Amino acid sequence: MTTIPSYKNIFLGSVTALLLLSACNKQLDLLPSDTIDPSKAFRNVKDVNSGLLGAYSALNYYSSIFYTTRITDEVMLPTENSTGSGVATYRWQYDGSFQHDAWYDNYKGIDRVNRVLSVIDEIPALAGDETTQKSQYKGELLALRAYCHFELIRNFASGYVADSMGIPYMEKSEITKYPRASFGTVMSKINADLTAAKDLIPVGFSDNTRITRLAVSAIQARVALYEKNWPNAIKYATEVINGKPLASRADFPKIWHEEAPAEVIWKLKRVASDSETPLGNLYTQETFLSNPAGSRVYYAASYELTNLFDQANDIRFSSYIVVDPGRVTAGRTPNVVIKYTNNGSTNRNLVDIKLFRTGEMYLIRSEAYAGNNQLDLAEDDLNDLRRTRISGYADQTFADKTALMDAIEKERFKELAFEGHRHHDLRRWNLPVTRLPEDAVNALGAVNLPPTQAQYRWPIPNSELRVNPNLKQNPFY
Repeated sequence: MTTIPSYKNIFLGSVTALLLLSACNKQLDLLPSDTIDPSKAFRNVKDVNSGLLGAYSALNYYSSIFYTTRITDEVMLPTENSTGSGVATYRWQYDGSFQHDAWYDNYKGIDRVNRVLSVIDEIPALAGDETTQKSQYKGELLALRAYCHFELIRNFASGYVADSMGIPYMEKSEITKYPRASFGTVMSKINADLTAAKDLIPVGFSDNTRITRLAVSAIQARVALYEKNWPNAIKYATEVINGKPLASRADFPKIWHEEAPAEVIWKLKRVASDSETPLGNLYTQETFLSNPAGSRVYYAASYELTNLFDQANDIRFSSYIVVDPGRVTAGRTPNVVIKYTNNGSTNRNLVDIKLFRTGEMYLIRSEAYAGNNQLDLAEDDLNDLRRTRISGYADQTFADKTALMDAIEKERFKELAFEGHRHHDLRRWNLPVTRLPEDAVNALGAVNLPPTQAQYRWPIPNSELRVNPNLKQNPFY
């Protein structure tokens, strides 16, 4: 991706260095020497696009999937993994000294967005296409600010109810010591930014490596799900479902190998320069594709997840996981995650990161219908999704809302496996993280993580608490 113009971007996680700069003699009216006034950095619509692309480039979903996968029951830690990578996270051995990259990455992206937004209205644009582009870029910036704040709040909120401690909502680039706003306040600001963004992005803009109007609807649907705003979740998920159908069984595996654009609403484009941190490396060595039995698996698909699938008929299973008996013979774990691999000759673990798909929208709408006591419609969406994914599937009925919600929970576990949702889903439902005995052989007793334990939610990094005394730590730390 294009990088932001060459100037240092100041964001919340770098506040210490900036405080030192601001301690200069106040009688000298000098700007910090390592910054550029945004009005000088962004002088035309082309510059705005460069700044916007720089904000996109700050997104790093690698860390979100890395941590979310390891804290939950999605994966197991094989004894063959001697790297130590992520082990403390997997075993729930972290405290306030834990540095979750999502805090820094998302606030960095927000800072970049706010710098462009601070001047965009004053930037001249020619009538016609350039004016339309400027409007679109502003819409993307607002939607990106909302998305980054949503990623922050679902990672760091003390809970997902209105009066829970949320995160500071940054609407301009400044050195500040904001306290944590409530979950309800932050979600209200997220919704306001998304509403404003949607009106600015043209209907015909369809580049799914950026935020389109349909992507805004997808973000709105996910936000509404976390708010338990069932009517809005239904409304926005329906907009996406009507605009982007589910992938066929033939196309579904191709999504993950970059061979078909089916049902992907928004993705982060990964290029060769990202090859140092390909997402597939979280799970296995790249050599697995040429040497399955001899390659090291870092984190394997859990037996709990693997056993949920109809392995013979569910296209998701063969697209996400390979069970290799040869690895058992070689004394290695057989359940190998292949969701983030491609069919190229090099960089086999490097693929685009799919942020929003139509499959999620069916599950959002199904859960929202159930929450709204429209059980027949909830059942229809669940069956429609399963029928598309599972060969020979026969529609099911459910005895009551409890049985239906249990089915939706398990379907989200399967459909969205390794996409960074499982931890947040368990928190939304106030369910503990639990692991089967066969998945916990290397967990050192980390088999039950209840909501009353500190590690059930991520800590605010201690480094942030030190520079901002107005922030409060999450419970039990």
